[in-house]
Amino acid sequence: MLNASVSATTAALPATQAEGGLDLGALFSRSEVPKILEELERDLVGLKPVKRRIREIAAHLVVGRAREELGLTSGAPTLHMAFTGNPGTGKTTVALRMAQILHGLGYVRRGHLVSVTRDDLVGQYIGHTAPKTKEILKKAMGGVLFIDEAYYLYRPENERDYGQEAIEILLQVMENQRDDLVVILAGYKDRMDRFFSSNPGFRSRIAHHIDFPDYEDDELVAIARSMAEEADYTFSPEAEAALAHYVALRRSQPNFANARSIRNAFDRMRLRQSLRLFEAPGPVDRAALSTITEQDVRASRVFAGGIDAPPRAADDNR
Repeated sequence: MLNASVSATTAALPATQAEGGLDLGALFSRSEVPKILEELERDLVGLKPVKRRIREIAAHLVVGRAREELGLTSGAPTLHMAFTGNPGTGKTTVALRMAQILHGLGYVRRGHLVSVTRDDLVGQYIGHTAPKTKEILKKAMGGVLFIDEAYYLYRPENERDYGQEAIEILLQVMENQRDDLVVILAGYKDRMDRFFSSNPGFRSRIAHHIDFPDYEDDELVAIARSMAEEADYTFSPEAEAALAHYVALRRSQPNFANARSIRNAFDRMRLRQSLRLFEAPGPVDRAALSTITEQDVRASRVFAGGIDAPPRAADDNR
């Protein structure tokens, strides 16, 4: 049975009665979802399979609304999801858009995203985990709870670990309050597969498994170009060629994190550009202030065979 907020939103999004049926396009266009999907397409480079799955889910929810309008059986769908893939492949961004889509179609009340990790849910001593987990669930109600690196909740090698308590609370809420909360579990695919094998209760509650592929080299260059444009920078032609070389080299290094690594690399390029301009004699013009040169890119130690980041510090790329 749909909750009151969903019923209210359904009333706010009436389908257009067409001869012999309902106009699904009209039902869809009355929400904010088309705009959200357009933003997803525009803001995220690549990820075609992911974008298609999100569109399929949105279409399925619209059809569910149409079934209700025509008196067909349409219980509340199971919307919990698993996003698998390497770091920096857009999982958090897509989760945020998914929350907006679910809200736009009336499947969650508020449409906000609460992003957490194990440390936000699991306590350090007896009696600490339950209140921590329940507090997070309270914040997430009416929206989407995104649990990154969800497999860290389960640590069977540690008998005194309290992650299992958090898992049991989550499973109960995912089943009993699925009309008011959508949970998205995220992490590396192989580790998530092992996590689901060890916790079949989660697998049975997850309706949608979406795998996020790594970006291709040319897509990462396009992402860097987009970041630069957003910040009022441009790459010189020579710098863009050097960037393509950088991406190919960086990918083979430890701790590569796709778009996250590219963002941090771009930040380092900006720092090197600033120092170069600061140390140069004479005035600088608008073009100089906004141009990343080949020198700014190739100053990275990646080109000398150096490691861009220390172990477990994938965000500190240089």
